[in-house]
Amino acid sequence: MRVPSLAPSLPGRGNAVSRSIGRIALSLTGWGFEGELPNLSRFVLIVAPHTSNWDFPLGVAGIFALGARVSFLGKHPLFKWPLGIPMRWLGGIPVDRSVRRDRVAESVDAFKENEKLILVVAPEGTRQYVAEWKTGFYYVAHRAGVPIVPVAFDYEQKVIRIGAPFTPTGNPNADIATLKKFYSAVVARKPENFQP
Repeated sequence: MRVPSLAPSLPGRGNAVSRSIGRIALSLTGWGFEGELPNLSRFVLIVAPHTSNWDFPLGVAGIFALGARVSFLGKHPLFKWPLGIPMRWLGGIPVDRSVRRDRVAESVDAFKENEKLILVVAPEGTRQYVAEWKTGFYYVAHRAGVPIVPVAFDYEQKVIRIGAPFTPTGNPNADIATLKKFYSAVVARKPENFQP
């Protein structure tokens, strides 16, 4: 299995042991990579389709294999003891969805405060079918002045596909339509819940 090397500008995490664990997990399940992460220190990484609980462990195995350090937002109940310890170690940031806050502004501030940051977002926002993606990821990238890197989990090909960086133009409708083209041939674990 070919695993892309981690470019110098990317934030790294782990060691040879953790990378081996990720690579073995992917190899045993028949998964591989296509493409590679860009040599950039800061970007929003969008992952789709997100239709199954299996997407998270697949993503963790991929991140371990690459040796990349990422941050992601997760529902706050997932961060209760004892699960909260590994969730935070993996880069998770608990979010209480019952509390109204400007999470776009908070995420933009995180980019301002960190020289290296990969923020992972599932644009669908849920494992259920949605007609339209949530747009928060787009406004975070645009306001922070960072690109968007699309990543697809193709369950038919068993490939984690990494796309080229996309710079938001300020036209969310057109830009999101362009990003969705990257996912047009991707097969989700539950295809009925994904329509790019």
